[in-house]
Amino acid sequence: MMQLTLAGEYAIRTMIHLAENEDKQIVTIKEIANQQNIPEKFLRKIIPQLCSAGLIKSYKGINGGISFAKSPDEITPYDIIQAVEGPLALNKCLIDKEFCSNTRWCSVHTLWCDLLAMMRQRLSSKSIKELAIESMKRRLHLKQIINN
Repeated sequence: MMQLTLAGEYAIRTMIHLAENEDKQIVTIKEIANQQNIPEKFLRKIIPQLCSAGLIKSYKGINGGISFAKSPDEITPYDIIQAVEGPLALNKCLIDKEFCSNTRWCSVHTLWCDLLAMMRQRLSSKSIKELAIESMKRRLHLKQIINN
């Protein structure tokens, strides 16, 4: 089964949380961990990868936390997955050309390439800002249903 790791999922949720709280200059890791149900220790391992990719900035100290390094309109789930998971691939032959000598004539290789292109396109089709807006709308709608 192909599956995004917890690091990838948590990184995307972290970035959506940042976008939902864009009015705050800095969001604490503790706040994100608590509100997103992410183990704080695990989150602290993901943050440096997001910083290295130039997606967020990290601030130390008593008023520390994280903020966007660039606009959430410019960041996609694909960018985040690349930062914490590495290259997206369905098969080793897509990232290591030496792995398989059949890639020029293999129909399965072509299938993997097509599927990978579709995944990349879909993961790049919405910004974190757009996903945050959708998430906030869904929560509001759910709240209205519960209150009625």
